[in-house]
Amino acid sequence: MRLLLAEDETHAGQYLVKGLGENGFVVDWVRSGDEALHLALHGNHDLIVLDVGLPVMDGWEVLRALRLQRRTPVLFLTAHDRVEDRVKGLELGADDYLVKPFAFSELLARVRALLRRGNVSDRDSLELADLVVHQMRRRVERGGQRIDLTAKEYALLTLLLRRTGEILSRTLIAEQVWDMNFDSDTNVVEVAVRRLRAKIDDPFAEKLIHTVRGFGYVMERRS
Repeated sequence: MRLLLAEDETHAGQYLVKGLGENGFVVDWVRSGDEALHLALHGNHDLIVLDVGLPVMDGWEVLRALRLQRRTPVLFLTAHDRVEDRVKGLELGADDYLVKPFAFSELLARVRALLRRGNVSDRDSLELADLVVHQMRRRVERGGQRIDLTAKEYALLTLLLRRTGEILSRTLIAEQVWDMNFDSDTNVVEVAVRRLRAKIDDPFAEKLIHTVRGFGYVMERRS
């Protein structure tokens, strides 16, 4: 999943990007309100984490302008625990509200809850054949057997599952999972797919991850 983080404090931004990345999210980080609004309107994000105290445009202005065109879930961050601020944010269209300082575990729980609530595609279970991914528990099973994945393997698997039957290019996969521009000299995608297949496909008769030569990869049943 891809998140937009609008946070002008360097330390806080680095901390959140690192923590969210370790939990399988790709994060676009911006430090001003105008940048946040531009990416929110023209990007493809599953959720926006929006600080109120941004330069150029504050969080209130960003949210007000965003809600004229998009319904992307928004989690507001603020340093002030005032009732009037919470009410204002919710009335403008924020989906949740978190006061600084906060525990990262709480932020992560709220992000996951908003994603679960906000989109059918973010339902708890993703399934194909006998493969099941329980997203809220980050538990992967195939044929009733639990499979342990790294954070990047999990992000790659959920990307392929959400777009079952669609051929995904190496460029798109690199962008969505590693937040990097694809370099033809880099085999990070091929290596990751090979490792994922070793866990998801190799021990089972039916193969679900397929290579489409010259294009990329697709996850689907071909029996």
